[in-house]
Amino acid sequence: MDWPVCPIKALTGLCCPGCGGFRMVLALFDGRFADAVRYNAVALVFVALYAWVAVAWVLRRVRGRAVTTWLDWQWARVAAVAALVLWSAARNVPGTGLYV
Repeated sequence: MDWPVCPIKALTGLCCPGCGGFRMVLALFDGRFADAVRYNAVALVFVALYAWVAVAWVLRRVRGRAVTTWLDWQWARVAAVAALVLWSAARNVPGTGLYV
């Protein structure tokens, strides 16, 4: 089945950090982890990190005390932005195998 093209990719011809994310989620729902990694490995990592934040939020509400997450680390936000910028650049380089 052919899925619609990402709007950013349609307008600019470049893959954005989220390109392949929808296919990644569908592959996860089908249990195809290798395909999910191929579609968008960085988005898969961020899904896991934000799941950690969600679980920590629930535990904070249930236990009544703070639970440390990656968002509490000093350079986490800068590292996340840097990872997205590097991922965007790498997946637009021909021959890397990251182009979706």
